[in-house]
Amino acid sequence: MSGSRSQVTRVDVVRSPTTLFPDPTRRLIRTYLPNEPAPTPGRPNRVQRVMERVLSLTAVERMQTLEDVYSRFGHRVSDLERILLEGFSMVELRLTEPRELGEDDRRLIGSYFLHEYSVEGAALTNPSIVAHPNQQGLPLGAIRVVVSLRAVGEGHTSSVEFRTGQVDRYGAVDVEDARPLIRGKRETPLFDKTVFSAKLAELGAVAEANLALVSLDEQFTMEDLDSVLTDLGSGSSQTAMEQQMIHTIHWLASSNYWVTFAADSHISQHILTPNGPAESHGMEDARFVRFTETDDASTYYGTYTAYDGLNILPQLIETADFRTFRVATLNGTGAVNKGLALFPRRVGGKYMALGRSDGESNYLMWTDHVRSWNHTQRIQMPARPWEITQIGNAGAPLETEAGWLLITHGVGPMRQYALGAVLLDIDEPNRMIGHLREPLLVSEEDERDGYVPNVVYSCGSLLHDGNIVIAYGASDTVTRFASVSVDSLLGALTPP
Repeated sequence: MSGSRSQVTRVDVVRSPTTLFPDPTRRLIRTYLPNEPAPTPGRPNRVQRVMERVLSLTAVERMQTLEDVYSRFGHRVSDLERILLEGFSMVELRLTEPRELGEDDRRLIGSYFLHEYSVEGAALTNPSIVAHPNQQGLPLGAIRVVVSLRAVGEGHTSSVEFRTGQVDRYGAVDVEDARPLIRGKRETPLFDKTVFSAKLAELGAVAEANLALVSLDEQFTMEDLDSVLTDLGSGSSQTAMEQQMIHTIHWLASSNYWVTFAADSHISQHILTPNGPAESHGMEDARFVRFTETDDASTYYGTYTAYDGLNILPQLIETADFRTFRVATLNGTGAVNKGLALFPRRVGGKYMALGRSDGESNYLMWTDHVRSWNHTQRIQMPARPWEITQIGNAGAPLETEAGWLLITHGVGPMRQYALGAVLLDIDEPNRMIGHLREPLLVSEEDERDGYVPNVVYSCGSLLHDGNIVIAYGASDTVTRFASVSVDSLLGALTPP
């Protein structure tokens, strides 16, 4: 296998020549609406003022402007006419006095509230790598993989993208070309009242929220909830606390949803863009793992950080096929901070995860319910020079005969990020039995410059045929791959 060899540790790490660069031509059409309150009679807001200015144009001007939109964007946007009407439908929700308009005028108005969004305009980075659901038709010794990626666009807003490829028996990675992006269909789930109430309690709305939810069944829909909230909001003597409670309930419900893509689409066409209010400014650093239950059924879980511009919230993606995705909030005192990563199976009958509850150290977490985390134990604190600022996991731990092998990341001087490794007991993963004294991977000279210089960062690795394949982001800009022999890495570990 070709590639450069790292000289920073005794472990022989081989970098792959495969690099994934951000592609600004990968675009989606996104709504562009001014962040203003809804208009009231006699006081139109900016949306309504823009619409009135469009309609004040002459019929010829409106026709010519719409034809120009078709000319400039028709070859770049599939099904443009339908999308323009969808743009108008978003505007229509903000109008106090609906008007009878022809379809051309509706499309033209819609065009003023849409824009092309380059999802990879800034970066394509911080990957994880898992075995593909379909392992048919492969060369001897190869495994098909899915790579998840953090695509960063305008305004530093992050989405979750995917690529497919193969890893051969030597750890060499070949990633297929991506196909054009498509939008999925968003739907709201069936809510569980007990779980929903528990999360509201964490958000400080327990007493008032329980009064609001009391009339709902144990499982309820978004329509059921909207009906209750509408009744609550109809009173003229509504207090500020009640208004905040209604906002919190709706915020939480809107943060849980399903996204489904067409059955004949390719995984590389699928993208998870911010859909809920908790992630309005991004879905960051998804850590995917192929989770196997006791009955051998497999599910892919992806933990990620939802960011709304001020606050972060750990959330969970669940999928069986990378076509239908369930997105849900996580509950519990342990579901805080960034970087939660699930183990690939239960340990001692419990779901287990690694997190960074205090923002600095590695914690083990365990639970009976994959969406509720209340039990934590610190298992590693920053100690080495290259991890003094903070440490964390670099994705799900890998199961070996020697124990759970966990790739870690550490932050050292000048905000340099490096990857390390520790070994946890297979039955008692709160017990560390080995670790690397020196970094496993640091940025080489050609990886040091980018959006965030001097960073290597991974959200997940793959164990295949005696090798660990590490998917990693370089300087928060591009994605690269490296491999290391399991035996070589285990042999370099020393007792803690």
